[in-house]
Amino acid sequence: MELFLNYPLWAALTAIFFAQIIKIPIGLVVTKQLNPSLAFSTGGMPSSHSAAVAALTTSVGIIEGITSTMFAISCVFSVIIMFDATGVRRQAGEQAIVLNKLIRDFQLFIDGAKGWQKKEEDEKRQELKELLGHQPIEVFFGGLAGIIIAITVYHLFY
Repeated sequence: MELFLNYPLWAALTAIFFAQIIKIPIGLVVTKQLNPSLAFSTGGMPSSHSAAVAALTTSVGIIEGITSTMFAISCVFSVIIMFDATGVRRQAGEQAIVLNKLIRDFQLFIDGAKGWQKKEEDEKRQELKELLGHQPIEVFFGGLAGIIIAITVYHLFY
């Protein structure tokens, strides 16, 4: 039962859940299409990684104090995770876009030669995951959401 009293854990999990679920209405507004699978996807607005680590760090700061060792550890790992979300993971997504274009172009060549036009696109290939990382604005809003959620969870339950 002590697990249910772990405020930093619940703040971080709540932030992940919120950030993933809010992607659905944001996607609806931006693309005018309802896509529930966004709740289970990586990348996009807001960053659930950033929301989780910001909520975790905020809650550790509230419980342990901002001068504590635990806050320092959490803060450093949060910065690393947020930096990675906009760096390495984002670049992998950019490379996936280029590779998918190459695959589409090659596929057009093959289609003409072998009559693949009759097949469904998903039968021909599976695209690489392009939405891996985050734009800096997505990380910012994920972090902001995490901080707000951590403070809200604390005031509601603790």
